[in-house]
Amino acid sequence: MIPAAVRIFVCTESIDMRQGFDRLAQIVKSKLDEDPQAGSLFVFANRNATRLKALWFDSNGYCLLYKRLHRAVFDVPSSGSGVSVQLDARQLAELLRGRARPSRRKNTRGTPVAT
Repeated sequence: MIPAAVRIFVCTESIDMRQGFDRLAQIVKSKLDEDPQAGSLFVFANRNATRLKALWFDSNGYCLLYKRLHRAVFDVPSSGSGVSVQLDARQLAELLRGRARPSRRKNTRGTPVAT
């Protein structure tokens, strides 16, 4: 469905996951300075990097992918100067896979403590 040669952009700023098609398209225009209907794939993550949305426009309309991780986090790339980073298909696959969260051990009172 998504062409192999599609350009992939990841927004490095977290967004509110309640945003839908139109609001994400507006973010693409205003923050990423790209055309959301040009056929590129735009990826957004929440503040905790546990939820991810990808917006893509084909000739018929918008497509929205939403993924939530339970025991992992997305390794969202950071940008030194801009608000987006361009990825290739392999890097997108790695991003969608996620990475394990840091392990948590219990202290003597039975409450989790970050290690």
